[in-house]
Amino acid sequence: MAESSVADEFNLCPRFTRTFQILGKKWNGLIIEVLLHERNQRFKDLANHVPDCSDRVLCERLRELQDEGIVSRMTRPGESRVIYSLTGEGRALAPVMQAVHQWSDKYCQQ
Repeated sequence: MAESSVADEFNLCPRFTRTFQILGKKWNGLIIEVLLHERNQRFKDLANHVPDCSDRVLCERLRELQDEGIVSRMTRPGESRVIYSLTGEGRALAPVMQAVHQWSDKYCQQ
C-alpha cells in the first residue's frame, strides 16, 4: 500500500485532535492538575504551584482554558480577588489525568 493511501485512510477525529491541542499545550496539564487537587486558587497560588511558568504565560494559559470552558474565573462581590477553578468540563478530566499518572508511574524515567 502506498504511503499516501495510508495517510488518506488514517484521519484523526477533529475533536480528538482539538483535545490534544488543548491538553498538550505546555503548562495546561499542570494547571488542570493543580486545580483538580487544590480546587479554588488565586493567581499567585497557582503561580506557586507551577513555578517554572512565567506569570505572562500562566495568564495566557488560564485565559485559553477559560475560553475552552475548562477553567472559570470568579470574583467575589465586594472583593478584587480573582479565584480560578475548574468547570464541570474541567473536573471531567480527572480520570484522564489519573490515567496519565498511572502511565507515567509505569513508563516515565526521572
